[in-house]
Amino acid sequence: MRKTHAIRFFAAALITGSFPLLAQQAPDALPLATVATEPLLVSADMREGIELSGTWHYSIDPYRSGISGFHGEAPDLGQQRWLDIDVRKTMAQDNRTMFEFDMAHAQTTSLPGSWLAAAPEMRHYQGLVWYQRHFDAPANRKGRYFLRFGAANYATTAYLNGKPLGRHEGGFTPFAFEVTQQLRDGDNQITFAVDSQATATTVPPTVTDWENYGGATRGIRLVHTPATYVDTAMVRLTTDGKLEAEAHLDGASAAGQNLHLTIAGLKIDVPGKTDAQGNWKGTIPAPRSLVRWSPENPQLYDVALSAGEDIWRDQIGFRTIERKGADILLNGKPIFLRGISMHEEEISPNPARIITPEAATALLGEIKNGLHGNYVRLSHYPHSEVMTRAADRLGLLVWSEVPVYWMVAWSNPGTLASARNMLAENILRDRNRASVVIWSVANETPVNDDRNAFLRTLIGDVRRLDPSRLVSAALLVKREEGTGAPTMTMADPLANDLDIVSINTYNGWYTGDRLSDLPGSVWHVPADRPLVFSEFGADAKSGFHSADRMQKFSEEFQAEYYRKTLEMADRVPTLRGLSPWILKDFRSPRRQNPDFQMGWNRKGLISETGQHKMAFDVLANYYTMKSKEKAK
Repeated sequence: MRKTHAIRFFAAALITGSFPLLAQQAPDALPLATVATEPLLVSADMREGIELSGTWHYSIDPYRSGISGFHGEAPDLGQQRWLDIDVRKTMAQDNRTMFEFDMAHAQTTSLPGSWLAAAPEMRHYQGLVWYQRHFDAPANRKGRYFLRFGAANYATTAYLNGKPLGRHEGGFTPFAFEVTQQLRDGDNQITFAVDSQATATTVPPTVTDWENYGGATRGIRLVHTPATYVDTAMVRLTTDGKLEAEAHLDGASAAGQNLHLTIAGLKIDVPGKTDAQGNWKGTIPAPRSLVRWSPENPQLYDVALSAGEDIWRDQIGFRTIERKGADILLNGKPIFLRGISMHEEEISPNPARIITPEAATALLGEIKNGLHGNYVRLSHYPHSEVMTRAADRLGLLVWSEVPVYWMVAWSNPGTLASARNMLAENILRDRNRASVVIWSVANETPVNDDRNAFLRTLIGDVRRLDPSRLVSAALLVKREEGTGAPTMTMADPLANDLDIVSINTYNGWYTGDRLSDLPGSVWHVPADRPLVFSEFGADAKSGFHSADRMQKFSEEFQAEYYRKTLEMADRVPTLRGLSPWILKDFRSPRRQNPDFQMGWNRKGLISETGQHKMAFDVLANYYTMKSKEKAK
C-alpha cells in the first residue's frame, strides 16, 4: 500500500511539475569524499567565500527514514528532506501528497556547534539530524565554487538545490564538494544530514571517554576560486637550511602553468612551472634574515603562491624538528616539552564544541601564560584549524592525533581505510602549521598482530606524507608485580617504529599505589629515543577539599598526586616531555559519580568554567623551574 502510494505520487508530481526529477538513490550509496576524490582546498579559510555559519533549520531522524525505507529500499518521497520544494504549498495544492517533514519551518539552531546544546531534549541525542538553510549566490559567476565543511561528526551526506553532492566519513577533518554547476542565481538551498552514531567499525568506535558532539561543529563556507586554482601547497624549512615548497594545481590550465612563490618579509620571489599533472616543487637556500619560529618567538610570514588567475595565501612559520638519540631538537637545539593535554571543548558550563578564535586563545592562553608551557597535546582527534592557527600565533608546539582509540576493528579493511583517510586529511590540512611537530597515530591500543599491522600502516603513511615531523602514539606499559616499587616495562613492539616513545601512566589513581611510592617507580624504557609521559592525572572537583584524609576527588589529593608524579618524572633520564591529563574538565557520559562527576571527567587543572584548582599552580611552578633550567 505504501509503495503504491509513493509511485502514484511520483507520477503525479512529474505531470504537475511540483518538484524536480530525482534519481531514487539512497543517501548512503552516494560517492564517498576522500583525499583521492575531493577538493583539498588547503588554507581555504584564507580564501574568498561566503560564510554559511549562523541560523539553520534542523530535524531529527532517529530511525534514519531519510536514509532508507523500512525494507531497506531508498526512502520514499515523504521522507526525502533534501527535496527542493515548498512543502506547505505542495500539500495544499494536491491532497494526494503527504510529507512527514517540513525543513523550511523546522526548529532552528546556530552552526557551527553540536546539537547537544541546541535544546534540552537534544542533550543526549545520538543519531541522524538534518540541517537546511538558504543563501543567495551572485549572478554572473566566474570560476569555481566549493561547499566546504570544517568538520561534521560523524558521517555526512550533502545536497544542493535538491541534488546530491556526496558523503563523507570522519568527525574531525575538513571535506568539500564542488558545486559550480549546481549553483543558481539568487536563492539556493543547502541540505545536509549528519549521523553521529558510532559503530564497532567506525574511528573512533562506540566506547570512548569523551562526549560525542554530533553535528556540524566547525564552520561551513562556500569557497570561490578561479577556474584553475592551487588546491594544495606546502612551504617548509629543511634541516639542511633550505626552503622547500610544493604545490598542486587543479583545473583545465593546471599543466605547464607558470607560477611564483613569494614571501614578502624575506624578499623571496621564486618562479616555477608545473608539470603535466599540475605539480610543482622548488627548493632555495633559506635567507640569512629568516627568523625561525619557536615558542619564545612565534614568527610568521605571509606566503603567497600566484598561478594564473589564482593567488594562494597562508601565514607560515619556519622551524625544524628532529630526533637525535634521546633528544628532541627544535631548530637544532634540545627542548623539553612543557605541556598538557586538551580536548576540543570551550570553557563553558554547557559546551557545544564551538571553537572561535577567542575560545581557542582562552584555552591555549591558560597553557602558554598560566602554566608557562610550550606544548599542547590536542587529544584524541584533529582539532579545529582555528586551534592550530592560534597555536602558531601564540607559540605552542602541538601533538596532533587521529581517533584510533582503544578498541577499533583492527582486521576490518574499511576501518583501516577510514583511519588512513582521516590521517591524510589531517596532515594535508596542517602541514603548514609550524606549531605541529608530532603526528600521533593512536591512543591506548591493545597489543596484537592485527593492531600492529594497522598502526604500522598509519606510521608508513605519516612518513610518506610528511617526513619533516616526528611520529608517536600514546602507549601503555606492562606492570611487573611483586617488585616492591612500582615497576613498568615498555613491552609494546610498536615503540621501535616511533620517533618518540609516549606513555600514559596513572599509577596512584587507577592503581593501589600510595602517592608516596610514586617517586621510587622504576621505568624500563628504550634508552635510544626520547620519552614523553603523554598522560597522567587525577580527578578533583573544583572547590572540594579534604585536607586531612586526602580523599580522592579532592583538590588536595590531585595536587599531591602531581607533586609525587613530577618527582617520579625527574628520575627518568630519557624523559623529554610531559602532557598531563588534562587542562580542563570535560564532558564524559561514562563518568557518573553523583558527588563528583555527573557526566564530567574531573581530571582538569581548571574546571569547565575556568576555575583554577590547586594542582594548576603545582604544574605551573614545575614548568617555571624547567624553563629556568633551559635558560642556564
